Amino acid sequence: MATLLTLQPLNEGVVAVFLPGGAPVGHLKRISGTWKFKAMGYEGAALVPGGGPLTAQHNRCFAVLDAAQISAALCADGPPA
Repeated sequence: MATLLTLQPLNEGVVAVFLPGGAPVGHLKRISGTWKFKAMGYEGAALVPGGGPLTAQHNRCFAVLDAAQISAALCADGPPA
């Protein structure tokens, strides 16, 4: 499977997650040695924490920061709309 999502480090403990078209869908935050996905979406101009196309994956944890593995897990039900 090709990597669907792009990971962009913001600092040593936070990585932004983007769809192939560049739309942001959340962040990975390093919490107690584990990477935890924090989904986000928008309603108009308002940010909705835990929302967006990957809301069902909110708080999913990952042991390593691997783009292919994270994309496969977060998009297991198909690419986000």
